[in-house]
Amino acid sequence: MSAGRVLEQTLFDILSAIKPSWEDQIARNQIIEELRTIVQSTDIFQGAMVEPFGSFVSGLFTRWGDLDISIELPNGSYISSTARERKKLMLGYLQSRLMGRFHKLQFISSARVPIVKFERRSISCDVSIDNLSGQMKSKLLLWIKGIDARFGDMVLLVKEWAKAQEINNSKSGSFNSYSLTLLTCVPAILPPLKDIYPGDIVSDLQGVRADVIQRITETCTANIAR
Repeated sequence: MSAGRVLEQTLFDILSAIKPSWEDQIARNQIIEELRTIVQSTDIFQGAMVEPFGSFVSGLFTRWGDLDISIELPNGSYISSTARERKKLMLGYLQSRLMGRFHKLQFISSARVPIVKFERRSISCDVSIDNLSGQMKSKLLLWIKGIDARFGDMVLLVKEWAKAQEINNSKSGSFNSYSLTLLTCVPAILPPLKDIYPGDIVSDLQGVRADVIQRITETCTANIAR
């Protein structure tokens, strides 16, 4: 067997081992629904939406990948912009509501984006508040994945390589999952990100929520189709 064939088979075997199964997707959806039920029954979160983002939404997660979830607070038709201290207060309250329900519960208030961490069904979960920027970045990667099917496989392989080399933890000064994914956007195959969305998604998330999301979606869709 040629060296090229051996490499191809090895990569195939790795992907077969790390790609999520249908059961892995169902387990994550069940966790989202469990959290949604708790949030919707809590007065302080009245009217809030519970939305996943990250690699689960972009379809770039491994079977043992984390699950990122955002609690979107109501702000009429406008994008919510909750102060950091209020986010911390609400996440602290959420932690108290989750006690006894989920494992390894932890409130990390000092993080750049405050989160509540927990484990459910052997899946590590991070919950933040008003993380619309994370949701839109996830959708951008999902759209990029639709350009070339090889992108998704390459991202999973790069993530697994980074894990094996222990350079997949931003807390230790290496890469987070989003950074590793961006490293995989090869210009020879995929258009540069600035050609897909020439603006700054994070800075553009202001105003009427539905209008902003539609504008970003239409811009990206049109540029990808060119």
